[in-house]
Formats: sequence, C-alpha cells, structure tokens
Amino acid sequence: MCRKPKPRDNRTMDEREMIRRWVETWKEAAPELEAIRRREIQEADNLKVLAMLEGAFNHAVRTMPPRPSSGLVEMQEWFAKLPR
Repeated sequence: MCRKPKPRDNRTMDEREMIRRWVETWKEAAPELEAIRRREIQEADNLKVLAMLEGAFNHAVRTMPPRPSSGLVEMQEWFAKLPR
C-alpha cells in the first residue's frame, strides 16, 4: 500500500507572522489612505490635468488608426458560450 505524502506548508511561523503583520498594517493604514485619496480627488484640477494630457491624446489620434471593433461584441460572444 502506497501512501501519498501530505502537502507541506513551506512557510515557517516567522513568515506567517510577517505576512499577518503586513496585512494588519495595511488594514490599519486603509482609513487614512482612503482619506488622502478622497482629498486628492476633491482638490484635483481637472482642467489642468486634461490640458496636460491633450498632447498625448492628440498624438494617439494622429498616429493610431481606429480599430474596426472595440472587442465588446467578441467578448459578449465568448460570454454567451460559457456554461450557465
């Protein structure tokens, strides 16, 4: 009778503890990071940002031919083939 060895967890307890602390640190930081994100969005000067991007947009319009399709129709066809 041949027994298969059980899969081993290669992580040591120190690695697990390090990962647990890393996750906990990000959980603690999340509210402050969200507040910063919201403040930056609220203070953003959209007209200035659009003006900064205008050159890149115009370059893309001039140098990249339009695609015959966005891919949306093809994606919907693939979705239709998936089992429900």
